[in-house]
Amino acid sequence: MIKKTGKRLGFILLSLTLLSSMFVAHEWFAQKPFIFRVFLDRSVLKVALDSPETLTSLGFLESLGITSHNGQLNNDSPEKMDELLAQVDDLKATLLSYDDAYLDENELLSKDISLYLLDFIIESKAYRYHNYPVNQLFGVQNGYPSFMASTHQINNITDAEYYLSRLEKVKIKFAQNLEGLQLREQKGIIPPKFVIERVLTEMNAFVETPVEDNILYTALVDKMNKVPHFSQFDKERILLAARVLIQDNVYPAYDLFIHYFAKLKSKAVNDAGFWHLPNGDKAYKQALKFFTTTDLSAEQIHQLGLDDVRRIQSEILSILDTQGYEVSEGFTQSMAVLTNQAEFYYEDSAAGRAQILQDYNQILTEINQGIDAAFGVKPEASLEVVRIPEFKEQTAPGAYYEMPAIDGSRPGRFFANLYDIKATPKFGMRTLAYHEGVPGHHFQLSVAMELENMPFIRKMAPFVAYSEGWALYSERVAWELGYQADPFDNIGRLQAELFRAVRLVVDTGIHHKRWTREEAIQYMSNNTGMPESDVIAEIERYIVMPGQATAYKIGMMKILSLREKAQSTLGEEFSLIEFHNVILKNGAMPLTILERVVDSYIMANVEKRNIQ
Repeated sequence: MIKKTGKRLGFILLSLTLLSSMFVAHEWFAQKPFIFRVFLDRSVLKVALDSPETLTSLGFLESLGITSHNGQLNNDSPEKMDELLAQVDDLKATLLSYDDAYLDENELLSKDISLYLLDFIIESKAYRYHNYPVNQLFGVQNGYPSFMASTHQINNITDAEYYLSRLEKVKIKFAQNLEGLQLREQKGIIPPKFVIERVLTEMNAFVETPVEDNILYTALVDKMNKVPHFSQFDKERILLAARVLIQDNVYPAYDLFIHYFAKLKSKAVNDAGFWHLPNGDKAYKQALKFFTTTDLSAEQIHQLGLDDVRRIQSEILSILDTQGYEVSEGFTQSMAVLTNQAEFYYEDSAAGRAQILQDYNQILTEINQGIDAAFGVKPEASLEVVRIPEFKEQTAPGAYYEMPAIDGSRPGRFFANLYDIKATPKFGMRTLAYHEGVPGHHFQLSVAMELENMPFIRKMAPFVAYSEGWALYSERVAWELGYQADPFDNIGRLQAELFRAVRLVVDTGIHHKRWTREEAIQYMSNNTGMPESDVIAEIERYIVMPGQATAYKIGMMKILSLREKAQSTLGEEFSLIEFHNVILKNGAMPLTILERVVDSYIMANVEKRNIQ
């Protein structure tokens, strides 16, 4: 009896295993999986599996013992992009085939968010070449070494061999990117002359750096030195191979670009705005829609900016007046007096820069310990503050954030630009730390990544108005919680908000109203009180990233207006913690859909109150 039962149980288990395998195979290969969540995750996962660099950044396959992708680089060829774009219509058709009646509330939200993205991609196909993929801020020329230095992990000899493999493959990657640049040139999409000059300066400096001082080599040395079980023989072997590959493979890859841009420079003009490109006005309208996730016109955004600039400047002058500053000569002069005071700056030295990083960490530790009054959810991922790599900090933004690895092997990172010590006034540090770290980008992006029972698309959706709007909103929340109580820290907060309001004006000014680069620099200098080096870097950023800079203030304004709606409707029953949970625990989404989600939260609480 026991034998028969055991055989029967074994047969049942085998049958279940086979059925399970068949089901998994169906869900992976079928055009329409049975489970809606599987369709969403599979769609994202297939794109990720086709991107070795994305897999390295996410860091979730390593825990399964799968590591070979760490020796590969992305296929950046135009043909590969054609292949990806060709799949979008099929994905949309399959998405629409899922009947709303069989989806729960969360799945319906996922469907709407996914449909928004797919529709936008379809609408934007005509403008896929309307960008400058190699510029002074980003591109393969600085993205590749940054990726190798900050993202490629080395924990054993195999990882080091993968590092060498990526050094070997870089020439193919650059050649593929060059194809895309040449296609843009044929279509009349050529960067402004100053962009080409900046890129050439950066790349020439890169290849003129002695190999053993190059970030690709020094990062490898640092990574290997942190692994205690490397033998001296293996270290020397790997480093010798790296020196040869950088000299004979990496530098020639950069030479491809240097030669191309040197020739392209003669075709470039000084016109900064997208308006001078073929169909540039339409491309800019599409860019505004993508980044703001609204239908606001360039004119509307420009006017919103002008109005907000006046309001915020008035608030700053009022604070300066109460602190004994002479404000009768206007905003520009008053801010010049403030920003020229030595007491607000660190020593211009290695020690001064090290102190900045230490103080940023202290600021973040302080707020992280006292934020429970406003937040019921915190990320598990840790956060560290590091300096932007020196090879690219001269043209890099003031700061940026890099997400942690999914498996926890790499923390979230707040990168601070320490190139110009005058660009880091002490009264602005709290606000910047709150924006990039807690409760800003690190909170929002890490919480989204850690959400359970949420499809990947909701964890990682690229809705800039939501994510940057949240980060700017976070600066205000920190002030409301008392973390910028010092009047000068509050000026730092208002100056950061003013900076985003000015962006609305200059971005639309450059790309819609046909301002020159110099006119935009002059307006931003006159209306922010920022150091000239920062102003120039920012204006040049808006020139190569049309529309992106408008997302911050538009997103913040929407989140604030939704909070005000919830407060006015719910009165004493309004909970800031609950409101933040609604925003954070649903992942990134278009502002139009976010408003619907908040309205549902408000109505649910109203109905609950009526029942009681």
